Amino acid sequence: MNTVATVIAVLGVFWTQAFSYEIYSLPGTNGDYVQQTVTISNELHIADIHIHAGLCSSDTIFDYKHGYIATRLFSRRACFILKMEKVYIPELKEIGRLAYEKQMMNKMFSPKHLWVQYEPSDSIFGEIKEWLIFGKPIEKLCKGVPVYKVRKVEGAIRAGGCAKAGILGILGISICGKISV
Repeated sequence: MNTVATVIAVLGVFWTQAFSYEIYSLPGTNGDYVQQTVTISNELHIADIHIHAGLCSSDTIFDYKHGYIATRLFSRRACFILKMEKVYIPELKEIGRLAYEKQMMNKMFSPKHLWVQYEPSDSIFGEIKEWLIFGKPIEKLCKGVPVYKVRKVEGAIRAGGCAKAGILGILGISICGKISV
């Protein structure tokens, strides 16, 4: 009987390590009411961020396996995809550490902010061949809405109508449309 219990215990340890998720509920950055949940899957190499803030709600996936970040902005009914570069995107373990600190301390603020820009007239619709490149999690998030590829720009963009996403207070992402004059 003891060997059966030992085998079950060992299998339980391996099972929880293989399918481990870290879930954090984070407060807003300025004491405002924003429900933010960060779920990290070390097995899939993904961080999934849900921001529930009324009209400013969004879902963001950091897919480290495929090297892309996708944000779905519900108010704009669109998805924005950025190629990850290690220079400005923290590692998955770092996101977990910062999310834990923010959840516990409530006052932590990270100065990291990323400005990205898209061309409003350049969206992709329907079935796209890039789903193989972007991976299944991003396909599930973005399928059925216009998809825009965004690019990182240096410094703040002086344009109205930018949407905030990412992980508030850890790595903010401002998504702005390019304005041609």
